[in-house]
Amino acid sequence: MENKLHILIVDDDDGIRNLLKEYLSQNNYIVSTAENADQAKKKLKIIKFDLIILDVMMPGQNGYDLTKEIKKNIKIPIILLTAKGEVENRIQGLEIGADDYIGKPFEPKELLLRINNIIKNNFKIDLNSSYNVGKAKIDLNKMIISLNNDNKKINNSEKKVLVEMLSNPGRTFSREEIGKISGIGQERSIDVMITRLRQKIEINPKNPKFLQTIRGSGYVLWIE
Repeated sequence: MENKLHILIVDDDDGIRNLLKEYLSQNNYIVSTAENADQAKKKLKIIKFDLIILDVMMPGQNGYDLTKEIKKNIKIPIILLTAKGEVENRIQGLEIGADDYIGKPFEPKELLLRINNIIKNNFKIDLNSSYNVGKAKIDLNKMIISLNNDNKKINNSEKKVLVEMLSNPGRTFSREEIGKISGIGQERSIDVMITRLRQKIEINPKNPKFLQTIRGSGYVLWIE
């Protein structure tokens, strides 16, 4: 199942675009591609991406200049790809606002690890904001979940678990982890808490779409 995080790959090399799209799609990312800066900017106007993988050496506007332009207008992580591995080029990329830098050739698995680290570090929950999970609206500040014009309160233990799960969509949390986060020791009590949360989040709690059980592992929250 997809974790709903959307990545834009910008590279004039068809082979690299297609390879990365296939690999990242297999690792539960939604992937769009562009072959130059103009295409990328058109897509950025209509789609909200979570991260950009951007080639430095492209015809037309290069990756450095596009990074500067994007960073002026949008707060989004950018990983630069380049055939040049010299230190000065790496420093230049970081100085203009890139979040990471990887030289070609590279292993797709290394890029995946860098993507995961950046998204984890950038996706911080704002306790004063509200978050949508399906049709449910979670207000962490007021400690209320609204679904179908019905407002239901959450307690402190439920709030702590939601903060961690919203910060890590698509990650499976074991009962032991949830127990440490919530301060609840007994597994049965943890299961009861998850059942209560499902009743507040899910249209059909008995067939949950978002707060799911991963048999033998724990629980996961998917964000749509």
